[in-house]
Amino acid sequence: QVQLVESGGGLVQPGGSLRLSCAASGSIFGFNVMGWYRQAPGKERELVADMSEGGNTNYADSVKGRFTISRDNAKNTVDLQMTSLKPEDTAVYYCKAYQRTIGLAGRISDNNYWGQGTQVTVSS
Repeated sequence: QVQLVESGGGLVQPGGSLRLSCAASGSIFGFNVMGWYRQAPGKERELVADMSEGGNTNYADSVKGRFTISRDNAKNTVDLQMTSLKPEDTAVYYCKAYQRTIGLAGRISDNNYWGQGTQVTVSS
């Protein structure tokens, strides 16, 4: 059973920094893509940033230049360094891991795993 455990959320003042970490366990395979999503009250969950196993990254326009994603493939961890935080960054942040496996007879299985979420609040 794959589990994702997040840490690092909290309360920070505008302009401050936080680092989120996520560790995946329970799989003998790596994860094709690992990343972070967020959901603010009354809004849909949105992609913040993700990174492929090969190092390709995607960022939401709203966080480009302020957030940096990194991952350790050997440890199945993904971090999100957040700087210059704004009140509009306030949300629950979720770690997500995508894994494609090919089983017997070439059957492809696509799986998405989610963490439980960690609250980030940016407020003075």
